Amino acid sequence: MSLVLLALRPAALRVLEPPLRQQLMLQVLRGFFPLVWLSIALLLGSGAWALASVGMAAAPPGWHAMLGIGLLMTAVFAYLYFAPYRRACRAAREARWPEAGAALQRIHRLVQLNFALGWLAIALVVLL
Repeated sequence: MSLVLLALRPAALRVLEPPLRQQLMLQVLRGFFPLVWLSIALLLGSGAWALASVGMAAAPPGWHAMLGIGLLMTAVFAYLYFAPYRRACRAAREARWPEAGAALQRIHRLVQLNFALGWLAIALVVLL
């Protein structure tokens, strides 16, 4: 998320016109999203294993917070993937660039949300 939010998207906004910028971002996301799904599976699996190893009642409060935030982040990503991302891909295939841009803007806001939630989860694990 850091790469896309802090480097790739700003650079693409500076140097590429909308159709090329949108095509670039969709190609990047097309390669990145399978890795996100894999990461979600690994994170939820390893988190479940860690919680099971100590028991939910004995787990530190930060672990519970991280679990809740992780599930919320998963829901945000699932929505992002199955709604605006699919709309952006469909619009791009049909060369409807304003619609593709609007969907990509929605994706950007949802990635910003998940980025903030990720940092919140880390902070709560450290602080609680």
